[in-house]
Amino acid sequence: MAEQSFERFHLGFPISDIEETRKFYGEILGCDIVRSSERTININFWGHQLVGHLIPEFAGKHGTNEIDGNPVPVHHFGVILEWDEWEALAERIRASEHDFVFEPYVRDKGLPEEEGKMFFRDPSGNTMEFKTFKNEDQIFAG
Repeated sequence: MAEQSFERFHLGFPISDIEETRKFYGEILGCDIVRSSERTININFWGHQLVGHLIPEFAGKHGTNEIDGNPVPVHHFGVILEWDEWEALAERIRASEHDFVFEPYVRDKGLPEEEGKMFFRDPSGNTMEFKTFKNEDQIFAG
């Protein structure tokens, strides 16, 4: 995973199983697992710090909001990747036989705001959205 120079965020989130989380984020997504304990796991998530907290009763809880005709889980997180990296991640998810919430798709194809999106959940039910833009200047344009 390429490191960039930017401000980093920190996100703590509930998980239901440390080892499933380690496998998914480490092996499927390709993130570095920085450290873990009996109740937490720290993940280098494209240069950002994620900390999974073992609290099974809260993992995967979410409501939805309709976007593009899809019931998008309101509680979700992810990163914006370069187009090639986004496509490679989609292929890794497919190869792992992990289910998508919404298969990778491209909206506004051929327009300046063209973007790729995909949604999937980690083993604890936390939803992630990974995006890409043909024109990076469109990230905050709309």
